[in-house]
Amino acid sequence: MQCIRNTLDKTLNLDQLRSFGLVIETGSFSAAAERLGLSQPAVSLQVRQLERRLAVRLIERVGKRAKATPAGMELLRHVPHIDTAVQNAIDALADHASGVAGRVRLGTGATACLHFLPAVLRTLREQFPALSVVVSTGNTDDQARKVEENSLDLALVTLPAAGRSLATMRVLDDEFVAICPVRPVDSTGRAPLKAKVSPADLAALPLVLFEPAANTRKLVDRWFGAAGLQPRPVMELGSVEAMKEMVAAGLGCAIVPGMSMTGRGAHPGLKASRLNPRMHRTLAVVMRRDKPVNKALRVVLDAIVAAGKPARR
Repeated sequence: MQCIRNTLDKTLNLDQLRSFGLVIETGSFSAAAERLGLSQPAVSLQVRQLERRLAVRLIERVGKRAKATPAGMELLRHVPHIDTAVQNAIDALADHASGVAGRVRLGTGATACLHFLPAVLRTLREQFPALSVVVSTGNTDDQARKVEENSLDLALVTLPAAGRSLATMRVLDDEFVAICPVRPVDSTGRAPLKAKVSPADLAALPLVLFEPAANTRKLVDRWFGAAGLQPRPVMELGSVEAMKEMVAAGLGCAIVPGMSMTGRGAHPGLKASRLNPRMHRTLAVVMRRDKPVNKALRVVLDAIVAAGKPARR
């Protein structure tokens, strides 16, 4: 028991350590007290208590300044490591603490909302039932602007995303595919049903494309432009699911993000072909650089990034 008591008596007190470190840093008990918002006698008492616990002299006066003794110098060398270890322990336990609550405003595109976020949001609801994630959809430019205005906390968008105040964190690469109905799409009976299709293959067919304001549409236009072609769509839509239904009805072919044709997005009336040359978009989270990241925002951000890892190249 005496051995245990001796060990407990020498337990380091973090407030006493902080006071000791500030006295050495400032060279004065009164200056340390001012920094800590305490009285000078209170700081002196903390240092004396620490010296008694460790049974060594830690501070001595040299002229008008308080200096560390050799034992104090040795302790001072360990103080930053002690602070770091304590902070790491607190951070590691944060996700296990109860009370993750609040509201996070998340913006995204329609395709990611339908085919990427549901699993993420379900997991968050199961783990943090008091956490509310409010989702709104729109194109990249609108979502980035709302993040800059702080009407959204973060957004999952297709790069590029403009904004000097924005920080970007890549989540995943999503490869585009061409989709066509199983039956022919024009009077000649042609449909690009081969495994890989080129811009020339698709340019000759009626096309259902994203609306011009979408970043995905800009990528598609550049893909055709690199081959010296300009697509002439018969329809321009803002919803990937609407595009798929139009294609399944035999009204044309389309180029869509690959995630929209996987899992529940698979459609029995459609055939997907890879593009040659290949094309992909990068989905990324954008936030204001100066945005305070509280516990609720951190768990949402971490969940989105973790969900994207398996799909990264």
